[in-house]
Amino acid sequence: MATILITGANRGIGLSITKQLNARGDTVIAACRSSSKELDALGVQVMKGVDVGSQESIKALAASLKGTQLDCVINNAGILKPGGLDKLDFEGIAQQMNINAYGPLRVTSALLPNLGQGSKVIIITSRMGSIADNTSGGNYGYRMSKAAVNMVGRNLSHDLKPKGIAVGLLHPGYVQTGMTGNSGHIGPDEAAAGLIERMDALTLETTGGFWHQNGESLPW
Repeated sequence: MATILITGANRGIGLSITKQLNARGDTVIAACRSSSKELDALGVQVMKGVDVGSQESIKALAASLKGTQLDCVINNAGILKPGGLDKLDFEGIAQQMNINAYGPLRVTSALLPNLGQGSKVIIITSRMGSIADNTSGGNYGYRMSKAAVNMVGRNLSHDLKPKGIAVGLLHPGYVQTGMTGNSGHIGPDEAAAGLIERMDALTLETTGGFWHQNGESLPW
């Protein structure tokens, strides 16, 4: 079975992914700023105090994992701060860029020594980062951060392919979580199951792709 690190594992989609990977026998390292009762109950290795928005925090994470071989890194941690043109919050936009776009790059670059031939890097992104799919506007910070992280993932796919590491950009769907105010079309368990299917199917031949958890290829 695989050894998998996931960020933002304490709630929502991250918690559901952790549950399902653990249930099938994978070794899961659950990284989060603070744990939850639900996460603690799983009995997986929990690494608290991990802030993907802090370079020092991610350096400490990498130091604590020195010598640990990782088969997959799932960059799941993220934030959403709604804001349209009539209510622009530039501090909130910057925070979303830092967590949603810079965060996966921080984590992946810091954990490169832990990855090897056959390892995978997953970025949980959003179709709201698709320029071609934007038909409604709004949510400036979130859309910008997800468009930026899509470029991060595409860049990583080129840079890591010679090392035998595949990169996948995955959209979970509109999921009923705390981030969305529990509105949405599907629950986190259904979203997690689809995401895990896409992760398992990822190869070097498909590296750099952008997919919906249901298998649909999404436009950039």
